[in-house]
Amino acid sequence: MANEQNVPEELNRNVLMTSVDFLYNWSRSNSMWPMLFGLACCAIEMICTAAGRYDLSRFGMEVMRPSPRQCDLMIVSGTVTKKMVPTIVRLYNQMPEPRYVLSMGACATGGGPFKEGYNVVSGIDKFVPVDVYVPGCPPTPEALLYGILKLHEKVKSQSVGNVPWYRKETQGSIAIPELGPDIFLPDRAEDIRRLTMRPEPVAAVEEN
Repeated sequence: MANEQNVPEELNRNVLMTSVDFLYNWSRSNSMWPMLFGLACCAIEMICTAAGRYDLSRFGMEVMRPSPRQCDLMIVSGTVTKKMVPTIVRLYNQMPEPRYVLSMGACATGGGPFKEGYNVVSGIDKFVPVDVYVPGCPPTPEALLYGILKLHEKVKSQSVGNVPWYRKETQGSIAIPELGPDIFLPDRAEDIRRLTMRPEPVAAVEEN
């Protein structure tokens, strides 16, 4: 029993599966294709990071694609307005699995200086799942590179046996929000209907 407790965790798993995970994750982390999708001033820093000085090609990421169907990383760089949210969710749904989202800058993460503005959402993570947050206003290219390296670490820690996109209960496409007087989430329609149709509480009347 003592010898079994000293066996490293990676040897307790199937050796073939461990080798497959290593090769699969190594190839994905070193050939990640970001989507060229900029929203505000953070996009300038993202473009600067992709220039020759910082050499994204050493991470296998020099190819930025204009089509979401050819990308596995969405970098949300800049202020996210309510008018832009439906487009972001639609583009995210068009990306093939495995797909990742990096929130770049204070505006994309929580609204930044425009937080609680009438036309700005307080964080893109309210609509699509975010894997890595890069703080800053705007973040420097070095900060973005650090966020990308942290994403690589996450990719390398995943296993083919339990990643969500190979499971039967994997969530399908995210419902695309609708823009009206405000952002309306179709998957919350029942909750909104129940709250709005709830009868008003009757105030107690004191007897004289």
